[in-house]
Amino acid sequence: MATLDDLRKVVRSCPVIDNHAHNLLLPSKQEAHDLLTATTEAQGDALEDTKTSLSHIRAVRQLRELYNLDDDATWDDLMEKRADILQGDFESFLQRCFTGIHTILMDDGLDDTTVYLYDWHDDFVLDKTFRIVRIETVAADILREMYKEGTLPIGPAIHNDDMCAEAWITFLQAFESSIVTEINDSDVAGFKSVICYRTGLDLKIAGDVQIATNGLEAFQSSYLPNCIQKDFRIESKGLNDSLVISTCRLLSAAAKQDSISKPLQFHTGLGDADIDLLRSDPSYLQPLITAGYLATVYKNVYLDLGEVFPQVSRNGQETILRQCMEVTPISKLLFSTDAHHFGEVYWLALKQFREAFEKVLVDYVENDDLTAEQAIEAAKDIYFNNAKRVYNLTTELPEMESDEQPRRTRAQSNREARIMQAPQPLQLAWKETEPDEKPYDLDVFTKFSKQHSGLKYIYVQWLDYVGTLRARMLPIAAFHRLITNSECIGISRGNTGTLQNDHITSAVTPIGQLYVEPDITTLRLSHSHDPLASATVIGSFCNEDGRRSDCCPRNNLRTLTERFSNDHGIMFLAGFEIEVVFLKQNTEGEYSPWTTNHAWGTFTPEQFGVALPVLAEIAEELTNIGIDVQQFHSESGPGQYEFVLSPLPVVEAIDTLLQARQVVQQIARLHKLRATLHPVPLNAVGSGQHAHISLNSTNLSQQDLEDRELSFFAGVVEQLPALCALLLPNEVSYARVANDMWTSGAWVAWGTQNREVPLRKVKTGRWEIRCLDGFANPYLAISALLAAGLNGVEAKKHMEMKDCTENPARLTEAQRAELGITERMPTSLEESLRHLETAEVLKQFLSPRMIDDYVVMKRAEKQMLDEMDGKERHAWLIERY
Repeated sequence: MATLDDLRKVVRSCPVIDNHAHNLLLPSKQEAHDLLTATTEAQGDALEDTKTSLSHIRAVRQLRELYNLDDDATWDDLMEKRADILQGDFESFLQRCFTGIHTILMDDGLDDTTVYLYDWHDDFVLDKTFRIVRIETVAADILREMYKEGTLPIGPAIHNDDMCAEAWITFLQAFESSIVTEINDSDVAGFKSVICYRTGLDLKIAGDVQIATNGLEAFQSSYLPNCIQKDFRIESKGLNDSLVISTCRLLSAAAKQDSISKPLQFHTGLGDADIDLLRSDPSYLQPLITAGYLATVYKNVYLDLGEVFPQVSRNGQETILRQCMEVTPISKLLFSTDAHHFGEVYWLALKQFREAFEKVLVDYVENDDLTAEQAIEAAKDIYFNNAKRVYNLTTELPEMESDEQPRRTRAQSNREARIMQAPQPLQLAWKETEPDEKPYDLDVFTKFSKQHSGLKYIYVQWLDYVGTLRARMLPIAAFHRLITNSECIGISRGNTGTLQNDHITSAVTPIGQLYVEPDITTLRLSHSHDPLASATVIGSFCNEDGRRSDCCPRNNLRTLTERFSNDHGIMFLAGFEIEVVFLKQNTEGEYSPWTTNHAWGTFTPEQFGVALPVLAEIAEELTNIGIDVQQFHSESGPGQYEFVLSPLPVVEAIDTLLQARQVVQQIARLHKLRATLHPVPLNAVGSGQHAHISLNSTNLSQQDLEDRELSFFAGVVEQLPALCALLLPNEVSYARVANDMWTSGAWVAWGTQNREVPLRKVKTGRWEIRCLDGFANPYLAISALLAAGLNGVEAKKHMEMKDCTENPARLTEAQRAELGITERMPTSLEESLRHLETAEVLKQFLSPRMIDDYVVMKRAEKQMLDEMDGKERHAWLIERY
């Protein structure tokens, strides 16, 4: 029989699902926000009065405990300690703030660039963080983008009924498409509307036509005239109503048609200054509920207990809990913190909830309203089980941990190997069974330096996840000392998670160290115009123990090629075609093609007089540094040319590709040109980074090798939609996924000498990967390709899809089905990323953490680029690729 002590233990330690919370601010932004807001909705001048409120006075006492300060510490003392925490071990502090939180359902529509992305919070909770999609934020983002694109009627155009109607239809279609996408996103647990704050809960329910009409009228008369000044905030009655009703209709359809049931939250506030109390009565929602929308999504209406903790006094919290439990079944109550911006709010909310909840439940048991067993079950339900059921989560309530052994977070359990604090520089560790083995071949370096006696600097370079070539420049003496002492270059582990402009993503962690190990075999003299007497060398990441890091794309590729060779007797050669467009820039910063009298394989007088001297200079510089150029020629677009490199073992081929591309772009720069790898730099031209891959063996029979070749590409075909996230890694890449363009093709298919499919079989043993462009990290892209192929070889897959020797776009559906061509190529980066997230086959052979971080970074990159207008985004990418 359970006792009150058993009850107290459960209430104090049961892990919780926080069904309503918000992102934390970046540390650099926290100082600009006042922690006084933790206990009040007041703002501005009214905020100062908060210091005399019961909720604030109680929070001060509890924060002394959190900050480990004396009982007489003042608010100013707390703020001084907090400033030290922000400058110090902030993440360790957050681990404490999130103690006891199992899962967070996070409304990430409150802020954007000033906060951590939702999944960054996974590092601090026991399981993970899911998104709650705020529909008004989705709508505002779409309207803001329409304005950037010039499709939102502003100014005099507001009075043009046809233009407004067309824009309304465009917006509504984009909004509903976005909602459907989010419904199908496994990281989205539900949706939320803040209509209570904007126009009130008194929604007008009507037929679809009338709802659309009301929305259009509000859009034209109320929203458009002021949208720019209000930063596209959605607060027009008919417009807000239509968003809620559209969302409910789509949620209803998903529940009926796809058995996907996701709730819709309505925030009703706590007497906030920006809320109309007369229109915030939840009873206004009764017509919406009885209309059948919400009842289809979930059977009941549930009550969220958040925000009163820590914004109400202790006595008030206990009173509210009693009232809620008196009028609402326990099975319909949900715990939340409604925490935002600060880790302290999560900590205070949970601490205060536990205290009030314990007092209320113990009173109920002592007064025989509940048995101890019933109270324990009530605690588990409100903390965990109710939210699990409502949001259809698959997680299980873990066992309670003792106070002496607190439960580790998922991040601590799964990423323990990532956390290290090694000193710099790192001295590499090597196997005890091979004591004489050295990490660097000093003889190779000695020979190289003697051949080039004037050498003064070494560029140590590596390619990051988003295809940016990073570098450290070392004087030759420092580089010699580094390799003689078996050392590496230490970098922050967090640097692998930043974007091209140091934009922080949630893949960044400030904890831990990585080491760049130069591969001496890649030493190559820089071209003769380099301002430094220098050479380049390609590096890979290694861990503290000197072993290969699994988060390094180059290492993943090395490991896969070794596995193919050792286990299957297969070696790969790869040859790359560098398609590049040369652009000139005017004084306004606009780009135009370098040559225009142009066609594939032509050699016009303009090309002879203008292009040939530069192209020849590039070819000569490549030859002089040991890069073999098989041929170069004009391609089909204005300013477009191609340099074809010789085939090499696959890792060496990519090392050489990077060094060659650098020469091409740097020589072009000296001629005031931009040589870009952008896949669609001009409307008239598209560029790829086609790779020719051949399978070779010294011990397999020809028939065995051919069988493995087909199994290899059967595995590739099967995973091609997921591979596209790595091969075509930017939204603009998908402009080349089209019919009749001789690019990537629009269908998942392969064919002998067929340039309208993503995989062209050149001949037995040699294939061309056409769905690859210059935005990709080729180590990562080819690693994924080999991982898919390895799965095919080891599973002995049979190539079910037949050889397509015609343009699949010109075939009938029946003809394509006969060939086994049934799936289209992804048409957007997000579609490819969703395939990649669920590609368990790839994660068997590649580092799952590397793939997860890559997905996070590509979404963050897309968000950053989407905030630019089209012209700015286009120039930004051209300048970097």
